[in-house]
Amino acid sequence: MRKSPGSLPSEMRPNSGVTIARITSAKNNVTSHFTMIELYTWSTPNGRKVSIMLEECGLPYNVHKINIGTNSEQFAPDYLKINPNGKIPSIVDPEGPDGKPIAMMESGAILVYLAGKTGKFLPRSARGKYEALQWLMFQMGGVGPMFGQAHHFMRAKKDEIPYGSERYGNEAKRLYGVMDRHLAAHKHFADEYTIADMAIYPWVARHEWHRVELAQFPNVKRWYDALGARPAVQRGMAVPQV
Repeated sequence: MRKSPGSLPSEMRPNSGVTIARITSAKNNVTSHFTMIELYTWSTPNGRKVSIMLEECGLPYNVHKINIGTNSEQFAPDYLKINPNGKIPSIVDPEGPDGKPIAMMESGAILVYLAGKTGKFLPRSARGKYEALQWLMFQMGGVGPMFGQAHHFMRAKKDEIPYGSERYGNEAKRLYGVMDRHLAAHKHFADEYTIADMAIYPWVARHEWHRVELAQFPNVKRWYDALGARPAVQRGMAVPQV
């Protein structure tokens, strides 16, 4: 369902590849995209959580690349108006809860927002909703930060620091153990496929980055393979194209 933002007039095209013109356009002209959600993202697990959800919900959206590797695009003043924390992903929905545009930051909050907007992928029962939300928080507070630290020490540093690799590598494996034991008795993290699964999947997709062999966690592997076969997950994982 995603569409290309299209080309910009030459006077609006940034010289350095920074997407400021597109950010400004989306912020100022959201009323011209009556049903198009503007997604600001990069090729990271946090970004792909939201593109998976958008694909699963069938919501049309425009993709705007925010290259966090430049350490400048995400801190551009116009982008900070959308995301004061200068991170990805962010969305601008021209049809917010009150019918007015709303800008959202923080991937977990965006998933909850989109679930509320569409009535999809968050159980309607109070018990089911809280079961899903607790696993979403598990990803936000555990899987994401710890796997991310493992990536930093194992991949990003020129000279690997054994202490960091061991500390965060062991914590990553511990979290896989938590997931594997839970998934031994559940098809998904909640009693149905929810935003919790969408949040965790892109991080598990980088298992090689934190030196985890999925065969050691057969229930996680079963869950991972099943989600990876979903067409919407495949499309969401390909966003953005870089």
